[in-house]
Amino acid sequence: MNIQIICIGKLKEKYWTDAIAEYSKRLSRYCTLEIIELKEARLPDKASPADEENVKLEEGRSILKAIKDGTYVITLEILGKQLTSPELADKIQTLSIEGKSNVAFIIGGSLGLSAEVSRRADYKLSFSKMTFPHQMMRVILLEQIYRGFKIIKNEAYHK
Repeated sequence: MNIQIICIGKLKEKYWTDAIAEYSKRLSRYCTLEIIELKEARLPDKASPADEENVKLEEGRSILKAIKDGTYVITLEILGKQLTSPELADKIQTLSIEGKSNVAFIIGGSLGLSAEVSRRADYKLSFSKMTFPHQMMRVILLEQIYRGFKIIKNEAYHK
């Protein structure tokens, strides 16, 4: 399975990049992983709601350009469906069985996703009703994908 993480912004802090590197290494046993970091749009100081919408639109266009044809798209959205870890594992396994070998998880920027990106989603996933920093969400997502593969393979992993 080929998994892409398409996200807005670059990780700068070493603790985030170390965590991403660790989970990327672990996941290499189960899938091909590609992380695509897209440029954050500049939000003006004292931004109006229209300015915020323009930022989401600009970031959304770059996200949509990064999605390859034939890719199954899972967006991370507060209003998406919440799954347990075993349910996410089932989702990954079902996609594989159905021949959907290219899967992209989309993490928006600090303002979230544009409506266009949300409409492009084949599946909307929520990790919580809470908002998390997108850097942290990237680590959480990779950990859960890794946990999902461990569940699929019936391999031990801490609970």
